[in-house]
Amino acid sequence: MRHIEQGLEQLKAMLLEMGALVENAVYRSVQGVVEKNEELAHQVLKNEGRINELEMQIDDLAIGLLVLQQPVAADLRLVTAAIKINNDLERMGDLAVNIAQRSLDMMREAVIRPMVDIPHIAGLVQSMVRKALDAFVNRDADLARSVLASDDGVDNLRTASYHELVSYMEKDPSNIPQALNLLSVVRNLERIADHSTNIAEDVLFLVKGIDVRHHNEERLAVHSAPVAEQQ
Repeated sequence: MRHIEQGLEQLKAMLLEMGALVENAVYRSVQGVVEKNEELAHQVLKNEGRINELEMQIDDLAIGLLVLQQPVAADLRLVTAAIKINNDLERMGDLAVNIAQRSLDMMREAVIRPMVDIPHIAGLVQSMVRKALDAFVNRDADLARSVLASDDGVDNLRTASYHELVSYMEKDPSNIPQALNLLSVVRNLERIADHSTNIAEDVLFLVKGIDVRHHNEERLAVHSAPVAEQQ
């Protein structure tokens, strides 16, 4: 095996480890909100250091491959995609920390509303993170497109949650502190979904060699596909 191939395999393995940590952080942070579980929230805060450590290690490895191995063609696209994905994963970890901090703020407050939609949004977001990383490792363009398609579902749930939470604040000003915290949770989940779509776009660039952000036919193909194909 060429030395660069060993480095690329190591790069993918580290990104998978980081992705698993991020997905777990998202899950624990949301469960901290829903279950009022202080221990889960603190676990997210505690594990942030490992995510940050991996980010630096991945950057060092990727830069080393660029400088020492001078990859070309597909190998070069893989390394550059890995650098961008690494940044997106680190930001996801930060956003999970934000959610955990909001859960700690709400820990002693009475629940003002059912939280069914928040676990639902979180479930969609976790699925997007998982699929985006799987698409990267397997160079699966179809799986990457399914991540892009899922983004609309997250946006729709976010909008519905915003309207509902605003109505709670209008009905009773005492609801404002908790409603604002819940709005923050939803906003952070939406941003995690956005980073997942970034990864999916990087996968499509890696596999197809095009930037789908500037190719409307790719976007239209995703959003016009039948629902059964998007799942």
